[in-house]
Amino acid sequence: MTETPWITIVGLGEDGPEGLTPASLAALQSAEIIMGPPRHLSLLPDLTAKQIAWPVPFADGLGMLSELSGRNVVVLASGDPFWYGAGSVLVRHFGRNALRTIPAPSTFSRAAAALGWPLERTICLGLHAAPFTRMRTSLHPGARLLVLLRDGEAVSDLAAWLTEVGFGASALTVLEALGGPSERITHMTADQTTGGPWSHPVCAAIDVAGDGPRIPATSGLHDAFYESDGVMTKRAVRAMTLSALAPCPGERLWDIGGGSGTIAIEWLLAHPRCEAITIEPRADRIALIRANAAALGADRLTITQGKAPGALEDLPVPDAIFVGGGLSADLLDALDKAVPSGTRVVANAVTMEAEALLADLHARRGGELIRIEMSAVRALGEKRGWEAAYPIVQWSGRL
Repeated sequence: MTETPWITIVGLGEDGPEGLTPASLAALQSAEIIMGPPRHLSLLPDLTAKQIAWPVPFADGLGMLSELSGRNVVVLASGDPFWYGAGSVLVRHFGRNALRTIPAPSTFSRAAAALGWPLERTICLGLHAAPFTRMRTSLHPGARLLVLLRDGEAVSDLAAWLTEVGFGASALTVLEALGGPSERITHMTADQTTGGPWSHPVCAAIDVAGDGPRIPATSGLHDAFYESDGVMTKRAVRAMTLSALAPCPGERLWDIGGGSGTIAIEWLLAHPRCEAITIEPRADRIALIRANAAALGADRLTITQGKAPGALEDLPVPDAIFVGGGLSADLLDALDKAVPSGTRVVANAVTMEAEALLADLHARRGGELIRIEMSAVRALGEKRGWEAAYPIVQWSGRL
């Protein structure tokens, strides 16, 4: 038997009841209880339903809503509840069949309409509780972004950050209370922020310009993007390693021997749904990994301090594994027992002892075994010559 929804999520704009559809108005008029942020409740017309202010933090309201199970409850949300809104949280907590949704135009839709921007070619991000670096890979001249901000004070912080990373020339449009009587739209550039104070709810539109370093869409970022103590998979080898690891959307990586975090970070940059866990024993290198991940917008990286194989216990199952340090027979045996059959593995070796382990693994498991030799031009007196790096032996295959 299909469960009858007892929660109706009603999307509400700054224009209050004037912007509601007949279906939304009917849901509000028939509700026993209406829950929502105080700002949303203040926009409602006179209704007979009991009104409950949703508390802060948001999670506290979930328990309150649970106690109302089975009653006719309306939950108010901004615009489209399933675009950086409360809808997905309510589905995870109560199940899809417990609720129905009547959306209103999202802030993104209203902002695109105000600016004349084609929404399908505009990057839309919700940064209420996320760092500005989440948009770092999107900062390319000509790109357009619509960004939801936590509050009015974040506008100045955003402008300062854009200027700091070299994109202060970007056109920055601040859109406040779109669709309502207090709507205000202010145009400026990030490096010449004027106006304010800004009022919540607020959205920032960024038309990117400037000469800041652009992050390529391929793996193998320039080494200069990373802080390092010298232990880092260099750009060319990193590109070949990521190609062998072959990240796909939604997959999880174990990066064993994180170093500077480059492999795990570029795995995450491959797609926003990718996940990565890096395992690193040294606290100083963990600090480097955190700094690099934050700077490149890969702050969702999970870091585990410890040494494999012991540190691998209780980690969520990976789809792929990279062994960049600490390669040993014990580690390979532990991986063989710990992960599902068919898990992809890429391991790089520099020492002859580690090479021997990979040669044996190739003999037993097949896969691909390659030797990577590179040289770079260096000054040789008044002339130039080739300087060879240590060769890398790489095995890629499945356990």
